[in-house]
Amino acid sequence: MSPSSLQFPGNFFLFILTTFFVVGDSARILGLFSTFSKSHLFIHCAVADALAERGHDVTVVTTLPLIKKKHRFRHIHLDIPGDLANFLSVEINYTPPWYRRFTRFAGFVTDYAEKSLNHPKMRKLMAEESFDLMLHGYFLNELLFGVAGHFKCPLVVILTVQSTSITNFLVGNPQEISYVPSLLSGAKQPLDFVGRVKNFFFVSVVEQLMLRKLFQWYQVGTYGSNFPPDKYPSFDEVKKNVSLILTNHHFSQTPIRPNVPAMVEIGGIQIKEKPDPLPEDIKSILDNSIKHGVVYFSLGTNVQGSFLDQSKVKVMFEVLSKLQQTVLWKWSDSDPVPGKSPNIIYKSWLPQDDILAHENVKLFVTHGGQGSVVESQYHGVPMVGIPLFGEQSSNMENVVKEGFGLSVDYLTITEKNFNSAVQEVLSNKKYTENVQRFAKLYKDRPMTAKETAVFWVEYVLRHHGAPHMQSPAVHLNIFQLLSLDVIGFLLAVLYISWRVIKTIVLLIFYVFRKSKSKVD
Repeated sequence: MSPSSLQFPGNFFLFILTTFFVVGDSARILGLFSTFSKSHLFIHCAVADALAERGHDVTVVTTLPLIKKKHRFRHIHLDIPGDLANFLSVEINYTPPWYRRFTRFAGFVTDYAEKSLNHPKMRKLMAEESFDLMLHGYFLNELLFGVAGHFKCPLVVILTVQSTSITNFLVGNPQEISYVPSLLSGAKQPLDFVGRVKNFFFVSVVEQLMLRKLFQWYQVGTYGSNFPPDKYPSFDEVKKNVSLILTNHHFSQTPIRPNVPAMVEIGGIQIKEKPDPLPEDIKSILDNSIKHGVVYFSLGTNVQGSFLDQSKVKVMFEVLSKLQQTVLWKWSDSDPVPGKSPNIIYKSWLPQDDILAHENVKLFVTHGGQGSVVESQYHGVPMVGIPLFGEQSSNMENVVKEGFGLSVDYLTITEKNFNSAVQEVLSNKKYTENVQRFAKLYKDRPMTAKETAVFWVEYVLRHHGAPHMQSPAVHLNIFQLLSLDVIGFLLAVLYISWRVIKTIVLLIFYVFRKSKSKVD
């Protein structure tokens, strides 16, 4: 018998033993992803899939059907009604005043979260099952933190963007307003004086005073009615139960910032290290476009053609139909196509990550969502952005500043400015060179994003919520965090000291004058 054949039983036994150990140590994990954005689910479900692959018993609850059908976890779909089409149509085409946008958004998110809580399937789950840890897909819906309070388990939050000033408060992450730009400000490091002023306004006024306080005001009453105070922790207390935040970000993307141990970067977790095989028709199109290449065009998973101003869609079609390149255009089957051209191929669904990995893709025309930008950066594909809402404008401003592409304003798009941007990025090699140089930085890590996420979630499980990892800043109010109470105390001590010294000096002077007058 050969040595190699003698080794086989031992290796096989070790494999069985390892598998048994992983399953034997498995935890029951709930992923609650109450989002109306399909793109967010790619990131949230990537974390859940990674944990299920490790042998954990993972149950994922979503309010949207999953696009990807093959998962390792158990899936529960809550069919939540919501007029997303009308909401997005107003946001994209009419841009209402900021105060109306914020109040509309806060009301929409709160209502959506409460409908998730009260869905019969969710109520049944909460009544009949138990979990060791909860994954929460964060979308300013802190109301749902109460579910972790219900199960009395640690809470791990998953962000689809970089850490924000609002989520920093959850784990006591330092704000560092002077040099860490806000996600919404569009500012870029290093911040000059004007940038610091702008950043101070966005963090202090827009994010904290308007967004954070507004959403808290909307949700605190709803939280109390769903999680009565005689049975559950208060809204403020449940927010201190966050053990870990996983952010879809990597420091190579900037901004450079300090993070507490409970803030962990897993940027690009939704990207496959090895692309899946493409559908035969898509593969044929890409493989046969060697001479001029392919332009991939997608405005994300949420935006349908019917949401857009048709005159602006016509502008996009006129420009793209005149290109030498083949255009793969993601367009819903339910909407009439913008026009017919031999170089444009419409598809209602396209495997974006796998397409961007193909060497013949020369340009990505995108809405600038965080997931899309990250996938384009990872695969080294330059971009032309048409941001529509949310943080997309800020994302594309960073793309432009880094030299990875150009951006065109949706509301003022014309054939001239859109064509100029497309032709510039296609013809000027600097954009491709810049983004491909960055791709090497982005991939250079000690552990993959998936490995990092699994390690830290299991760390929280092993240490029963890892309370030792929580920053003391979580338990400080804003006055204590900024040392305003200490500054006030020291100013009071100085004032009292000055008054005492002044009184003593005046008293000495008075006694001296009195004694002098007696001598005279």
